[in-house]
Amino acid sequence: MTLKSMVIEFGTGVDIRGGDYTKAAVRAVSAAIRHNTILFADAFGLERTQMRIRVDIGVTKPEEVVREDVVAVFPYGMVDVRVVEGGMEIPTDDGTGITTMANAAVSVFLDLPDGETEDAA
Repeated sequence: MTLKSMVIEFGTGVDIRGGDYTKAAVRAVSAAIRHNTILFADAFGLERTQMRIRVDIGVTKPEEVVREDVVAVFPYGMVDVRVVEGGMEIPTDDGTGITTMANAAVSVFLDLPDGETEDAA
């Protein structure tokens, strides 16, 4: 069995004026997966719960992202959230707040026997 990369999606999320890094991260992940229905686990005879999902998020203050809130976006799969420094902050004109931007990459993997993905292509 080998962990095989099946798909990667990207998204950007923004919290306007609130400076909430978790909200921006959740929105970035939602944007990445919103228009997808990942059904290929079924094609390989696996349960969707067996999908391994790696989420890489970039925000300016990684320590302020609540990883459990990001994991809660996913209806199934084993989710690993990694948060790194990135994203963007834009101060409001009056200086009373910031707009926070997060970038997310969502990678989905399946643990498949060697040679399994060649047959599906």
